[in-house]
Amino acid sequence: MIPEKPVAIRSIQHYMYCPRRFALLELNQDWAENVAVVNANLLHENVHSDKPRYLPKGVIAKNSVTVWNDELSLSGVCDCIEFVPDKNGIEIPEENGKFRVRIIEYKPTAPKNEPFHPTDAIQVYAQKICADNIWKCNSEAYIYYASTRKRVKLPFDECGDDYHKMLLKYLYEMKKIIDSHVIPPCEKGQVCSGCSLHNDCFPKSSFQSVRKMINRIWNE
Repeated sequence: MIPEKPVAIRSIQHYMYCPRRFALLELNQDWAENVAVVNANLLHENVHSDKPRYLPKGVIAKNSVTVWNDELSLSGVCDCIEFVPDKNGIEIPEENGKFRVRIIEYKPTAPKNEPFHPTDAIQVYAQKICADNIWKCNSEAYIYYASTRKRVKLPFDECGDDYHKMLLKYLYEMKKIIDSHVIPPCEKGQVCSGCSLHNDCFPKSSFQSVRKMINRIWNE
């Protein structure tokens, strides 16, 4: 079962990192920033700006492109979509000629031991499902990692079925949390030190207030 209310594509990564984090963001509207979040935000602000970009002749680049898929109740914003001239491509409204559709997602840090982060790939796959739905095409998908200044092509032609199954699974599980209005507990073994919501998830203030209350009772 897929949510009737569109799921924001960006929230899929939050869920994959930690279902509790996803619920705090979705149900509580909690938000906090740390160094990693700020770095990512600055990168995206730069990408979404009007700064000139050097592109091959004929390539059209559009930033901050809204995409959606009503069937899967998905919506989101692509960092950049490039329309690459191709005689076997598709027609784009208001543009002359035919084009291939190429999604470019920008991320700050590349992984050390693999070509791309799995959580990055599933986010871009969700963007691809939406883009393919809009333009009736088989879009290409890349991640640009700022730390290496390289694009990595994602293997959706070879592994598309696997990514589709994963995406449906995550959407179903996210729907259950949204419908239940219950924030799940932290999973055993979850690494929380890098999470910007660590203090909201495990607030120290509540522990301190209880201690103060007990001390006050003993001193009365």
